[in-house]
Amino acid sequence: MSEVGAHRAGSGSEPEAAARRRKLTIQLRQARRSLSEPDVIPSHSAAMVRLFAQINRSAAPMLGVVALGVCATALAWIDAGPLVTWISFIACAIAVSYALPIAFLDSGDQEKTAGAWRRKFVLSTALCGSAWAYLIVALLQSSDPNAQAFAIVVMLLVSTVLSLLTAAIPAAFVAGMLPIIAGVIILYAPRLQGAALPAAALSIGAIGYFLVVARRLHTAAARNISFQAEKDSLIAELEQAKLNSDEARRRAESANLAKSRFLATMSHELRTPLNAVLGFSEVMKSELFGAHAVPAYKEYSSDIHASGEHLLMLINEILDLSRVEAGRYELKEEPVSLTGVVEECCRLLSMRIERRHLVITEALESDLPRIWADERAVRQVTLNLLTNAIKFTPQGGSIVIKVGWTRTGGQYVSIRDTGPGIPPEEIPIALSSFGRGSLAQKNAEEGTGLGLPIVKGLVELHGGEFRLNSTPGFGTEVIVIFPPERVMDTLPALDPEETPERRRRRLRRGRPDPARAA
Repeated sequence: MSEVGAHRAGSGSEPEAAARRRKLTIQLRQARRSLSEPDVIPSHSAAMVRLFAQINRSAAPMLGVVALGVCATALAWIDAGPLVTWISFIACAIAVSYALPIAFLDSGDQEKTAGAWRRKFVLSTALCGSAWAYLIVALLQSSDPNAQAFAIVVMLLVSTVLSLLTAAIPAAFVAGMLPIIAGVIILYAPRLQGAALPAAALSIGAIGYFLVVARRLHTAAARNISFQAEKDSLIAELEQAKLNSDEARRRAESANLAKSRFLATMSHELRTPLNAVLGFSEVMKSELFGAHAVPAYKEYSSDIHASGEHLLMLINEILDLSRVEAGRYELKEEPVSLTGVVEECCRLLSMRIERRHLVITEALESDLPRIWADERAVRQVTLNLLTNAIKFTPQGGSIVIKVGWTRTGGQYVSIRDTGPGIPPEEIPIALSSFGRGSLAQKNAEEGTGLGLPIVKGLVELHGGEFRLNSTPGFGTEVIVIFPPERVMDTLPALDPEETPERRRRRLRRGRPDPARAA
């Protein structure tokens, strides 16, 4: 029931992940299109219009404060009536310049309406420039030279502010400055006499300079928008890659779960009939109920029994490897004599060694303390390594087996043979599941390719180290190292005055960690 619920929960998250992938795909496609189409002008893009709106929304309140300061100063030269008209005019212009950006930023589908909003912003800037032109013209009409000088200062101030506020849309700067330029040149240029003429020329030059500055600022803003688009594209690609990775991981976990269920089921479904095949084939091979009428049947029974044993060994190896890879192999740890396990494995394989006329050299250190390990796993490691050495060593070759101390206080098992060896580039293949090197395929018996991966996994479960050193034509040496933490200390002599209860408590306290430190 819990598996069904987990499956439903996983399937319920799949539509959300799919919708998120579709959204990211759309964003990624839009970012790539904006970067790959050279005929799209950056100033016409929604990003530039959005930048203009954000800048003017933030600057509008401060622009109102500047207008109040200019109004207070202009009272020295302008009557209250025209000044009230101007203050109303400039207040309406600033209000429009503040309301339009807010409306744009709150609107939806900014990509499609960016062109229309751009025109609105140009017109609002022209309105603001007309309001400032009204004040400048009123100041220039005064006969006081100070009023005319203040008009030029206001003109430079407005040019500077507009060049900064309209950097995202240069057309807005032109629209804002055009009323000022027209008012000064067309209507009141003839009234500028004497020293006022150079000042007027300086003002017009300054306006041209600020136009160039506005253009440069626009180029910088367009470049920043391009960089932002590239960054958004990279972020979208990373998000897409992360989603793909999560999906691949989910599928891998599902496949791994399916594999585990399959192996758990097949371990029972295959072993049950296989035991029957092995049992009946052994009865037929031994002729317990009488001799075969055809002698070939006995040979066939032997072949059936050998094939069944090979299949059972293959099933056991696959199950062991799957448990090791899944981290479900539970070590049943106990004190184990590494030397005793190696000697026992040598005795078990002595018949195969004699059939191949191999020379075995044993260099086993005596009086080695026991190690805290899973005896079955240690025996399987040793048997797999010895079997490989026997299998790959040609007849008349030699095998050297060593057991001893490491430099750090651990214990090791080394098995060296005089087989064909493994090329360095094929060692990762030999350590992979079902992997067999090219020389092994040519010179050795058939195998499953699971021996070394199982050995490596079991050794790593013990916290040990697995080394494979091989040279083509000179043989292979495999070294299994158990860490110092696995080596058990020799128990101290019993205290005759210690009571059995105290001894049991002391041993119970030391039971969880019987290994010694390095």
